[in-house]
Amino acid sequence: MRDYIRRFLIAIIMALCVSLLFLGGRHSEAAGLPEKQAHHHWIWPADGVISDTYGTRMGKHKGIDIAGEMDTPILAVEDGVVEKSYFSDTYGNVLFIKHPQKFVTVYAHLNKRSVIEGQNIKQGQIIGKMGQTGQATGIHLHFETHQGEWRFDKKYAIDPEKLLGSTDVGEFVQAGVASHGFTSQLLCSGTNR
Repeated sequence: MRDYIRRFLIAIIMALCVSLLFLGGRHSEAAGLPEKQAHHHWIWPADGVISDTYGTRMGKHKGIDIAGEMDTPILAVEDGVVEKSYFSDTYGNVLFIKHPQKFVTVYAHLNKRSVIEGQNIKQGQIIGKMGQTGQATGIHLHFETHQGEWRFDKKYAIDPEKLLGSTDVGEFVQAGVASHGFTSQLLCSGTNR
């Protein structure tokens, strides 16, 4: 009888562990962005290879990483106003851009920032150069999207793939290519909408 109870308890514990894998951790409140709010005209911010995606590192990675070569041009994904431009110990050279539809995009680890706070920018405008500043383990762009505002706790973080389109680690993305938000179509084809 004891053996039966022990096996039953082990099965319950394993079932709980498996269900936690599928349910995941606690997500940001903005993670449930409705499809109707997608911005199908956003463009990829840089040429490079996706090296990390949203939600990795035990749910703490609130952006995507695009690895590339030093000084690869970084483009604004949409028109907006530069909200912040500064050097951070963690983000390195970083830009925050506020967009008309109440989104904020973050471009981190830049080698160079080419725009200043308060500056109006246009979609596709070069705003900086890819680098390895701050707490970066290699040359890449760390790109985040937030609904409404950026907060230190990243409460309003949204998976950038919901606005840029789906991709996987190891895939090449091309700067300036229009997004297909909320589709499974990959953007490495080089076709522009």
